[in-house]
Amino acid sequence: MVSDGTVIARGEWQPAHSSRAVAADLQEKQDQLVAVSDGTTLASGRRQEIDITPRVGSIPRRLTFVDGSVFETRDNDAIDALVSRHGGKRSGFVHRLEQFHPRLIAFTFAVILLAVGIYRYALPIMVEIAVLVTPPVVPEMIGASTLASLEKTLLRPSELPEAEQNAIRAEFAPLAKNAKGGEGAYKLLFRDARLMGPNAFALPDGTLVLTDDLVQLAKGDRQMVLGVLGHEIAHAEGQHSLRQIYRVAGFAALVMLIAGDVGSGVEDILSQGGALVALSHSRGAEEEADRRSVELMKAAGYEPAALARFFAILEEKLGDRGETSMLSTHPGTPARQAYIRDYAQQLEGAVNDP
Repeated sequence: MVSDGTVIARGEWQPAHSSRAVAADLQEKQDQLVAVSDGTTLASGRRQEIDITPRVGSIPRRLTFVDGSVFETRDNDAIDALVSRHGGKRSGFVHRLEQFHPRLIAFTFAVILLAVGIYRYALPIMVEIAVLVTPPVVPEMIGASTLASLEKTLLRPSELPEAEQNAIRAEFAPLAKNAKGGEGAYKLLFRDARLMGPNAFALPDGTLVLTDDLVQLAKGDRQMVLGVLGHEIAHAEGQHSLRQIYRVAGFAALVMLIAGDVGSGVEDILSQGGALVALSHSRGAEEEADRRSVELMKAAGYEPAALARFFAILEEKLGDRGETSMLSTHPGTPARQAYIRDYAQQLEGAVNDP
């Protein structure tokens, strides 16, 4: 037992609601803990009345007296001994976890498993709920802001002749008419985007962007172009972009929840990089859009499997003959061609069956 007046620990004392600190000693006198500086008692109280912070690594310990003043010291061992003498635990749970490395490894592993479980099972459910409760104004705002951003960076006014644009729009109308929401739910824009190459994409508000390079790649094959547009209608119809945006936001939130302050550089990657990821789609979404393109083309009286020719051209031009494309979440072009043609034949067979 420490004798009366013996110094337990050295540190600093701060009055309540003040940042002013003075060097002080913590002493134990009879049943009182006392903060003393140059022989002057600054604060005192019974051990049971004083709040002592748990030990966490080498972080200084704080003893808060009843009057709100604080004694702070780095002598953690001395405070542990004090707490132990008065029947308390010597250190906090976090500190004991740090000291016992196997537990820390197990704890880290548990956190990883929890994160994987949230990402794989909970996040998809939360995304679907978010899509259901999203008011129509949100996709409109996202679509408008995304288009404005792309037009400042990647997109330029189309150089296609006005007559060709009008002809494609006229043939696009029956396609959109059979989609969810009808013709008025979709808007077709033509843009020059040489850095993107032959491409088309759908924004969450139903705006479809068709690049000049894709029209030129088709070499007058309007059915192929319409097949691609049917595919993009399906993405807008199924709200695939909105789901990807929510998924990216959820993933970023999960990373920040686990890692805490990840730094401005990582935050930029998660937020701005997420905008680009949102334009891509999962393997399931791509297959769904391929099937829907076949259905919409057939309903409009066009060639159902015309989309397959687009992938055939990509296979020839880009040399993509593998079973997966550059994006591992997307089916490879040979597989997609076969799938599209098979599905078109299935639809034809269903119609012809008595």
